[in-house]
Amino acid sequence: MTTVEPRLNPPGDLEYAQALLDVVVDRQASDVVLLDLTQLTTFTDYFVIATVDNIRQARAIEEAVSDAAAKRGQKAKVEGAPEDGWILVDAGDGIFVHLFSLEARVYYDLEGLWHRAQEIVRVQ
Repeated sequence: MTTVEPRLNPPGDLEYAQALLDVVVDRQASDVVLLDLTQLTTFTDYFVIATVDNIRQARAIEEAVSDAAAKRGQKAKVEGAPEDGWILVDAGDGIFVHLFSLEARVYYDLEGLWHRAQEIVRVQ
């Protein structure tokens, strides 16, 4: 059994994570889930995971998440590209937003990898 090191910082802001989930849902992503990882790891607190239908939608959602982070005073860091099927947005405050094509989401199976995380919200 693995143990998680004690946190040096308080957990990220759940309200902020939920606001980012709302941004993703408002832009028509599908199967959006918010996972609480605060008890499992120290590198992050929350994952927002969503499926996008196409490259344009992925770009639009990434920009909207980055804008929402900026309004909160955070500088979002983006990895990946829509053409690759996976964009990772570090929105700051311990929150990561994962935007997947359907194929990439099945392949990487983050929800399976982090099956011990508490699912806070799921929007189909």
